[in-house]
Amino acid sequence: MTGPRASGAGRAAALMVPPVVLLLALRLRGRRLGFVWVALAVTAALWAQGGDWGARVMAGLGAAAFIGAFFSALATLRAAAETSPAIRACGQYLAAQPPGRRYLALTTGAQAFSVLLNYGSIALLGSLSVASSERESDPEIRFHRTRRMLLAIQRGFVSVLPWSPLSFSVAITGALLPGAPYRDTVGPALVTGLIVAGTGWAMDQIFKPRLSRPPRRHKPEGGPSALLPLALLLALLGGPVWLLHVAFGVRVVGVVLLVVPLLALGWVILQEGAGGAVRRAGRFAAQEVPRYRPELTLLMMAGYIGTAGAGLLAPHMAGVAPVIAALPGPLILGLLVWFIPVTGQLGMNPILGVTLLFPLLPPPEAMGVSPVALFIAITAGWALSGITSPFTATTLLTGNFANKSALHVGLKWNGAYAAVTGTLLTLWAVGFGLWA
Repeated sequence: MTGPRASGAGRAAALMVPPVVLLLALRLRGRRLGFVWVALAVTAALWAQGGDWGARVMAGLGAAAFIGAFFSALATLRAAAETSPAIRACGQYLAAQPPGRRYLALTTGAQAFSVLLNYGSIALLGSLSVASSERESDPEIRFHRTRRMLLAIQRGFVSVLPWSPLSFSVAITGALLPGAPYRDTVGPALVTGLIVAGTGWAMDQIFKPRLSRPPRRHKPEGGPSALLPLALLLALLGGPVWLLHVAFGVRVVGVVLLVVPLLALGWVILQEGAGGAVRRAGRFAAQEVPRYRPELTLLMMAGYIGTAGAGLLAPHMAGVAPVIAALPGPLILGLLVWFIPVTGQLGMNPILGVTLLFPLLPPPEAMGVSPVALFIAITAGWALSGITSPFTATTLLTGNFANKSALHVGLKWNGAYAAVTGTLLTLWAVGFGLWA
């Protein structure tokens, strides 16, 4: 993220944000355009406040540039995966598993797909799952099967948010906490992901719906070999990222920005050859990037508003930092787990919530917690928000496939699950904070 002492390249990237956002916003309407107007209002308020307002604006632009670059890098991998027959065959195999192992297969598969496709994993697996369920003629069985499959996918997706180097939660929180490098956070973050995914599977098994008639079983198409291409791609992605991060000390977000587009390019060359890859690159820039205009604008503006807007709140919150520092460290961690999901119910994007809150917090040492413990608490709350907030892409996509509102999915379908998982995550964050 860019600040007043950023490199020349970082400043240049930050200065490119206003014209890029202007182009993105030309065809936007509604809530996402509202984020642009809020960003302009924050900038005007900073100017009126005076002082070192330019540095705060540059810091916000740097955050927006980083988020835009990170999103674009992930989009290249998503674009390559969406046209891969092997990936679709893998998804079809997972969606066609028999009832006894379907939930676990889809949760595990969603974790793997999410690393490659991000939100595209819900779109791909969700569409395949709905198509699989529609073959069932009994409406009662079809409803429960669709609901359980979609929840398995959604919960599998959010379970990777605390630990995947390709997730925004890891990228943003890691950038804000330089004292918590990825090699130190990935182990405990995997425990967070296990809690999120494992609780979903356990509750699905315990609270299975009672059906008036047993469902018919279908033999899944293909075999376990359909999973091999996905495993190979994860190895090709994870190996270089881990090697460059651990062996050479490169920050994991920097490695992702380098490795992911190269992997996507190689993947497209294998699919269509060098000439086809050149044509795909042109289509990606001209057609696919504009398709992401609403999501990209929202994320970039959330980063800008949170980073720059914290400067407006800081003078009014000066007396709060000592109060926070006086609280017991474990209590702070527990509160942070719930901060993002609670603000998510009010329409606040997790990126906005974290970037707005973080500058107002005292240093981790002043709060009596380690940077890694703070990372675990924040990313746990991020995952919890992804399962409950009616304003996140996960609940919106899940609701679209189920023909339900995002509010229905977030609170009715996931309400009890969120309460149980949130309690377990709070205990985990507090316990880790006491131990670390």
